[in-house]
Amino acid sequence: MGAAEGDAANSAAELLNEIGERLDELRAELTPDQLRMLLAAVTALTAAGEDPREVRRALMRVRQALIPLPFDSPLRELAVEQMRSSPAAVVAVPDRAEALLRQLTDLEANLAAERVLAAARRRLLNAPSRSGAELDPGPAADPLGAGLIRLSDPERGARYPDFQFPVGAGSPHRVVAEVNRLLLADRDPWGAADWWLGGNRWLAGTPAELIGSIPDERLTAAARALVEGED
Repeated sequence: MGAAEGDAANSAAELLNEIGERLDELRAELTPDQLRMLLAAVTALTAAGEDPREVRRALMRVRQALIPLPFDSPLRELAVEQMRSSPAAVVAVPDRAEALLRQLTDLEANLAAERVLAAARRRLLNAPSRSGAELDPGPAADPLGAGLIRLSDPERGARYPDFQFPVGAGSPHRVVAEVNRLLLADRDPWGAADWWLGGNRWLAGTPAELIGSIPDERLTAAARALVEGED
């Protein structure tokens, strides 16, 4: 490998290494669409093989995908510097490109899972709920001990889904407290709330909407079947 080729290989490797080492910065500073653009650029780089023209084009796409980063970002500065003084020679670095592609693919999968989780939590928090001040003294003193689901809202603080209470009451339905304990609502309140507020094929309906209209035993049996099935 000549000097020019060596510079080209070092330039590409340096860029890819920096990206791989700064995934937290990318996660914090790029939007989901911008991250997908970077992922697509690295995917193109791995697919370019040894074709100099395709490698050059893909490397330029990678650098351009970093431009939305803040102006003082070292990664952006490196990308801009390489765009201005890219070596005439182009050398593929397939191993590093493939390693970075795996890192970015994992990052995108994690972010997608986080977005799904965030959307699910927003849905649960949008359901009618009340504050701790609206509970009876007993449950208010020990909500989890009373078998209540307590969700944490970033803006409103602790929230207690309304379906847990009879109309006009501040203590939970007996069956709700029993089912919540089966679902370990004190450890996983979001999962318990999702069970109550989501569709249930076993019950052919939404459990929260069936309270009082079907025997309590059917609700507890459905919850118990879920727990035992997971075990």
